[in-house]
Amino acid sequence: MRQRSRLLAAASCMLLALAGAACNRGGNEEVAGLITKTDTNPFFVTMKQGAQKSAEQLGVELQTFAGKVDGDNEAQVLAIENLISFGAKGFLITPNDSKAIVPAIDRAREADMLVIALDTPVEPADAADATFATDNFEAGRLIGQWAKAKFDKAGTEAKIAMLDLNANQVSVDVQRDQGFMEGFGIDVGDPGRIGDENDPRIAGHDVTDGNEEGGRTAMENLLQKDSSINLVYTINEPAAAGAYEAIKAAGKERDVTIVSVDGGCPGVDNVANGVIGATSMQFPIRMAELGVAAIAQYAKDGTRPQNTAGKNFVDTGVQLITDDPQAGVEAKDSAWGKQNCWG
Repeated sequence: MRQRSRLLAAASCMLLALAGAACNRGGNEEVAGLITKTDTNPFFVTMKQGAQKSAEQLGVELQTFAGKVDGDNEAQVLAIENLISFGAKGFLITPNDSKAIVPAIDRAREADMLVIALDTPVEPADAADATFATDNFEAGRLIGQWAKAKFDKAGTEAKIAMLDLNANQVSVDVQRDQGFMEGFGIDVGDPGRIGDENDPRIAGHDVTDGNEEGGRTAMENLLQKDSSINLVYTINEPAAAGAYEAIKAAGKERDVTIVSVDGGCPGVDNVANGVIGATSMQFPIRMAELGVAAIAQYAKDGTRPQNTAGKNFVDTGVQLITDDPQAGVEAKDSAWGKQNCWG
């Protein structure tokens, strides 16, 4: 039976390779999986490194998989089928589509696997056994508060570009977008939906796919629509880097403030260099380490992780990073950020 499972797993790995996903297999330890949105975004690369380190320390065999791009749900479904076939004890997943992935997760849980969402909750959240994540609404709210304090102090009216993830309105995208708006003092309308607000300060929304090229294109589009944009919210730091290139090409780099979420080492460097005004730092290594440890504990005695008090997920922390501190907004500087980026 175990040989048959390994053959099925190998076949699934071949399918995943054709789909552009990453897959690795090892020895005879308890098996855990890590399924990330992509294997190119530095956030997920760092998360994978943290998971691998934790797996080695705990004697767990880690299999890793990834989609080709943000939004690649099919590759993640194939990864789950592979892990079911291989008899894994559980897996960690950053879902590309929080809703579409749920039927595959249901099949995994029916096979007595522990399923932990990392960074991005599934919808509904209780479709997974637990979520280990940044409080993404809080991450957005912090950069919104910082931006409001900065613009209020300068007596400047904001004209805001919103650079979101994609058209799917996945939970992490919605929470960061709406958190930023609440922090800035904008009536968000439906807090579960991007783009239904009615505030003249919002110049527009565009999508970036969470990467530099998408950020540049989205920023170019919005600058063509409204050249008076002076504040840019970005879903993550790769998108922020692309937005800056478009702003610089337009000769507006001294006139536009960019805020973001991630806290990766390249992003912290961009804070130090004045490219990003402020960013909310996440801790993906912590997410991954805690997630692998939870699967190891589940394999040992069936214990399932417990949520942070007062929340429906395990909160792995967030920290505002800026070299332009604002009154009433607690923050650390880029030197601290460089020492702790993505820890």
